[in-house]
Amino acid sequence: MKAFLGMGLLGSNFVKALMNKGENVQVWNRTYSRAKEMEQYGARAFSEVADAVRGVDIIHLTLRDDASVDDVLQKARPGFSAGVIIVDHTTTTKSGAIKRTLEWEQQGFIYQHAPVFMGPINALQSTGFMLVSGNQAVVNKLEPYLSKMTGQLINFGDETGKAAAMKLIGNCFLVAFTAGLADALALGKAMSIPVSDIATLFASWNPGTSLQARLRRMTEGDYDKPSWELNMARKDTGLFLEAAQQASVNLTSIPAIASLMDEWITKGYGKHDWTVIAKGSL
Repeated sequence: MKAFLGMGLLGSNFVKALMNKGENVQVWNRTYSRAKEMEQYGARAFSEVADAVRGVDIIHLTLRDDASVDDVLQKARPGFSAGVIIVDHTTTTKSGAIKRTLEWEQQGFIYQHAPVFMGPINALQSTGFMLVSGNQAVVNKLEPYLSKMTGQLINFGDETGKAAAMKLIGNCFLVAFTAGLADALALGKAMSIPVSDIATLFASWNPGTSLQARLRRMTEGDYDKPSWELNMARKDTGLFLEAAQQASVNLTSIPAIASLMDEWITKGYGKHDWTVIAKGSL
């Protein structure tokens, strides 16, 4: 028997997938109606979280943040069975994951943080990526079960909290990536370029394929053989800003990037590869 706490889009689809695999699932959500909706798929809904976890061997969580995880687990604690395992898919801080692992171990329970790069459809189809780290005996015990919930289970080793850190790093990139696309769309608007043409450009030229090579270039420290000089990249960045300004269109991330470029040009790196702007982050 499994319990799932948190019936948002991700949690509810995880539950559907588990039931499709023949699992019996008890569910809870702070807004009870969301949990109740899952009964049409075969789950058993509870209005009290302690009741939802009684008699189960694994408790899953998909909540908002550290505070909500701590609050829900404390309220669920009276219903815990001996030996129950807590698997938390919530995106949290690294320190929070470390703290909970230790605190629940001291109370005689296993807490395993397992954040995901999975949307609702991934949860339903058991595709995407799930991250784990920490006690490898625990990870190895859970691996066969968790692997059935995801397309790929990525184990980052025995450092507690590392999976939480990797999740935040990945989300940081996704936020920056999306902000960059937003600025590209805004620049297109400034120059009267239809979105359909921008889509055509990226369908033919996909800069995402260069991600690993770009990461190596940024982190290996060899910036003095440029493929794109920082001075030239800054010149082009100025053209972005000029075109947007002329059309009274705001760019959000590009001005900060231009400022960072100016800092490194002032330091004397103008003729280096523009990826030198990452030097201060390493």
